[in-house]
Amino acid sequence: MQAFGETLFDVVYLVLVITVGIKMIRQSKGDRQYRLFGIMAVTLGCGDAFHLVPRAYALCTTGLENYTAALGIGKFITSITMTVFYILLYYVWRNRYKIEGKKEITIAVYLMAALRIILCLFPQNAWTRADAPLSWGIYRNIPFAILGLIVIVLFYRSAKEHKDRDFRWMWLTIVLSFGFYIPVVLWADTVPAVGMLMIPKTCAYVWTVMIGYQAMRKTAR
Repeated sequence: MQAFGETLFDVVYLVLVITVGIKMIRQSKGDRQYRLFGIMAVTLGCGDAFHLVPRAYALCTTGLENYTAALGIGKFITSITMTVFYILLYYVWRNRYKIEGKKEITIAVYLMAALRIILCLFPQNAWTRADAPLSWGIYRNIPFAILGLIVIVLFYRSAKEHKDRDFRWMWLTIVLSFGFYIPVVLWADTVPAVGMLMIPKTCAYVWTVMIGYQAMRKTAR
């Protein structure tokens, strides 16, 4: 039952975000913020596919324990693409609110992203092992959480300042995604049921993508 339900959910999610992303790229009509949003959505879907496709295959065949290496590699790739996702979202913010300068924020974004990626590259992460250390899961997610916090604050302040109703909940989608993700990092290995939080976390990302898509459709009317 888990195999069917989770696989169906993952397929719907991947098809939805990639399709919406491609539509946004094609229909952006030269509007850079929506083209970036489309690239961001495709990056999200394609990156997650490296982890979700092997997971679905494992669930539908001989079980997750027999695909540890494939799942670990997929998780590693997803970690990198999610970092790129937030860099793109940062540039969506800059384009939407016509931000000039702010070099210190850009430096902070790239610094946290680079630190996250560098930490992901360390062999101590043991991506392909079943007994990967929790400590490195925490280390690599500290700069990722700071990157997310920066983007949360930027969207919250700018949407409020510009009375931007279309993007007024963008900050909340990111808060929810991290709120569901952090317990998984900390406790999923010892309490497997906590892993189910990845479902609402994924839904939060779908909400993020749909906010951008609906805003683009509104401007096209």
